[in-house]
Amino acid sequence: MKKLLLTIAVLLSLTVAADDYQKYYEALPTPVKAVVPVVIPQNVVNLKDCGAVGDGFTLCTEAFQKGISQLTKLGGGRLVIPEGVWLTGPIVLKDNIELHLEKNAIIYFSPDKSLYVDKEGKSSRVSPCIKASKRRNIAITGEGIIDGNGSQWRPVKRSKMSDVEWNQYLEMGGQVTEKGDLWYPWQMKNGYPDIADDPKTQEGMRNDLVRFEQCENILFQGVTFQNSPRFHVHPCYCRNIIIDGITVRCPWNVQNGDGIDLSDCHQALIVNSTVNVGDDGLCMKSGSQKKGWDVWGCQDVLIQDNTVYHAHGGFVLGSETVGGIRDMVVRHNRFLGTDVGLRFKSGLGRGGKTERLYISDIMMADIAGEAIIFQCDYVNRHAGDDGSTPTFTDEERRLAPNFQDIHITNVVCRGAGTAIKASGIKGLSCVHDIDISNSTIVYNKQATVIDEATAQLKLTYLKTFHSSRQ
Repeated sequence: MKKLLLTIAVLLSLTVAADDYQKYYEALPTPVKAVVPVVIPQNVVNLKDCGAVGDGFTLCTEAFQKGISQLTKLGGGRLVIPEGVWLTGPIVLKDNIELHLEKNAIIYFSPDKSLYVDKEGKSSRVSPCIKASKRRNIAITGEGIIDGNGSQWRPVKRSKMSDVEWNQYLEMGGQVTEKGDLWYPWQMKNGYPDIADDPKTQEGMRNDLVRFEQCENILFQGVTFQNSPRFHVHPCYCRNIIIDGITVRCPWNVQNGDGIDLSDCHQALIVNSTVNVGDDGLCMKSGSQKKGWDVWGCQDVLIQDNTVYHAHGGFVLGSETVGGIRDMVVRHNRFLGTDVGLRFKSGLGRGGKTERLYISDIMMADIAGEAIIFQCDYVNRHAGDDGSTPTFTDEERRLAPNFQDIHITNVVCRGAGTAIKASGIKGLSCVHDIDISNSTIVYNKQATVIDEATAQLKLTYLKTFHSSRQ
């Protein structure tokens, strides 16, 4: 009888979760395929029972592996991370596994770079801090914090540092370029070995805090993800993703510190989350098609009720859009203090087509640059790049941006450098069939900077005011 009641309770909880997420799909301006709940078996293992010690000093990598293996033998379940600071190397998730962080639990990734090196030498990057590949039903939930210890990996630009911050990095060891403009985490004072022959090569090896590839049925809920070596939460070529109520944060000046990135993902919901990072906030990407992989491009994505503080862009498309971005609704989000509000960026060799994108009810304040921008000459530059103009092959020119069928309405922005900026590429149709309506933007530099020869925007009931008028 008790077993029957437990089964009923579990089914009821899943039904409530399904109904709760279904509410976001009401009154959509375009059809978006809804997410379905992620179901994890009810088995539970506590990390302490696997030999882990949460003292911030004892390495717990084997304990994480042991706990996940125990649950896998049971068909899956929840690995509970209790209060403590749990130092570890990379964590690899399997099918039907949930990492659940209790309040005051901190997973802290080791500064020992050698722990993350691909032992088979198949990858140019090191292993992500948390990884899953070709898995189903995986989750990271709870109230704890996952810290990627990214300062051990990232280069920093002197121009983005105060004297106090710069001296703190120098105290860690590292190497400064001859120009004095860049610091690399190379030959650090912690005594751990470097994993490449030079600091620039090692910098190119850093990877994401969480990266899932070719996975299905993913849940991120409640947890704080911070201080990544590179991107923070990064599903790639995945399907059915729920991101609910997470926090993503890192210093404002972190190199490549993207918050939430979906790369070539289908059927995703991002809600109730807070992002405060050094690069793009909520970002959609699509790169090259992978042979034999059935997910390509971003489609059926709903983004609602999120807050972005500092970021290069609040909501961003690109720079890679090769496989297309389609069937997407972004509504009822707020951006405060981002460099750009709505950022559409791509370039030759990186471009693809957008279709049926509906963006509405975006509230913004204190946007340093543009409230809305369409940019088609974006070039991805790594730390230490010489800034030279790239050359493009005929194939790369074929992969030009095609921003179109984008509908933006009810944007309110108090304080932007420029309200709207848009430019395409001469001789190519890169920015067209875009309408912006029923919006009000207070700017302090320019109202609109639109290259009408290369970008066609329809502006209806758009109000712009110079901040000096109030």
